[in-house]
Amino acid sequence: MASETTAQTVAAVDLGSNSFHLIVARVRPGELKVLDRLKEMVRLAGGLREDRTLDPEVQEHALACLTRFGQRLRGLPADRVRVVGTNTLRSARRAGPFLERAEEALGHPIEIVSGMEEARLIYLGVAHSLAVGPTDRRLVVDIGGGSTELIVGDGYTPRRMESLYTGCVSLTQQHFSDGRITAERFRRAFLAASQELEPWGEAFRALGWDEAVGASGTIRAAAKVLTAAGWSEGGITRDGLERLRDALIRAGHADQLDLKGLGANRAPVFASGVAILLATFEMLGIERMGAAEGALREGVLHDLMGRIRHEDVRETSVAALAERYHVDAAQAERVAATAAHLLERAGPGWELDPDWAGPYLRWAAGLHEIGLDIAHGGYHKHGAYVAANADLLGFTREEQDLLAALIRAHRRKFPGGPFKALPERWARPARQLAVLLRLAAVLHRNRRPLPLPELGADARKGTLRLRFPAGWLEEHPLTRADLEQEAAFLAAAGFSLQIE
Repeated sequence: MASETTAQTVAAVDLGSNSFHLIVARVRPGELKVLDRLKEMVRLAGGLREDRTLDPEVQEHALACLTRFGQRLRGLPADRVRVVGTNTLRSARRAGPFLERAEEALGHPIEIVSGMEEARLIYLGVAHSLAVGPTDRRLVVDIGGGSTELIVGDGYTPRRMESLYTGCVSLTQQHFSDGRITAERFRRAFLAASQELEPWGEAFRALGWDEAVGASGTIRAAAKVLTAAGWSEGGITRDGLERLRDALIRAGHADQLDLKGLGANRAPVFASGVAILLATFEMLGIERMGAAEGALREGVLHDLMGRIRHEDVRETSVAALAERYHVDAAQAERVAATAAHLLERAGPGWELDPDWAGPYLRWAAGLHEIGLDIAHGGYHKHGAYVAANADLLGFTREEQDLLAALIRAHRRKFPGGPFKALPERWARPARQLAVLLRLAAVLHRNRRPLPLPELGADARKGTLRLRFPAGWLEEHPLTRADLEQEAAFLAAAGFSLQIE
């Protein structure tokens, strides 16, 4: 029997626009062994109203599902579970109360991922479900309920990714809302999907690939139907899809679909899924596509394992953004080291979890000057905008908002707005991290490589006390003046900075 050090249980939850998935796996050397899978059709995208709010009935359906998932997750440590929300939760307005109830039902926080991050995780899940070599180039297509992801990658590394705003649920609402399937409706759905794909077709064709692989329920269902009907051998083909399209039109209604391999839950959105798939074949010039078992939730599991093993793609993303904006690496390292020292000394008094706070403080220190590449005036504001809106792989929307808040608050007047927009559980510790980052930046304002003296620091509630060796501040009057000015900025924000 495997010991706890070689076999640990991890779980991922995928809150998709069409269905919710839970996967639980045991970590063994070199593999993830799946222990349990749960799936429920929720059709969250179908509950997204014209004003982008979620229909209350759909919310209750979703919460009931998440309560069942939460029972399965009970007892798993927080760092062994990841829950990700995709297109519909990205798009929903005023979803805060629903997300709070959803997190309570699950017992774990929900991460809303960007379209590009969703694409990366999908590729990771597909690649790990196949036998891949480091130079094998694949096109991966995932048709979800609210979006469609396209990725070309080599081995386990994605090279080009796009997330398109069309999915089987959203397209069904537009063209097959009453279940009727006609040739004209299918043509319009096909054209709508083709329009979304059109800007990216040539770019993806130019990259080329050795094989095309599809992920998620729509593509797997299409593969099963084509194989069962004898319309395609060895995967999905253009000819097979055209025969499937004709069969859908002959049926005339989603309720009348009698296709072997098609589940009843998939039938209402199947015509739109086939339209997107056929458009993808047309616009990207695909000849044949296989169907993979791995998808977003498997990708989330493998990404979680990377974090557990300290192979975090977020480190690479931060380094790439810093390089792109020509950050002074030596200055960033000085500020990061001092911020880490202050966290070690003052963190316990503020009850900051170093495992959570340390990485965000380090990443913010590494990026705090990215705005200088845009303009010196108000560069902290420019940097915050970039951090919040860039495609930072590995980061959720909330994590990028946290980085942006720290960057925005690292100098000048201490802002309140960026912290109010963060999840409630982060608001207080984020403000405290901002104080530490501000002080680190102030102490290295002269940008010189000379080391600082041994600093003492302790904190309690709204107070932070800095202690310097006797006589050092008298020998560095400019630093003292900077710290006194900083004390005034912090006092206006409700913090007391005491300098000894």
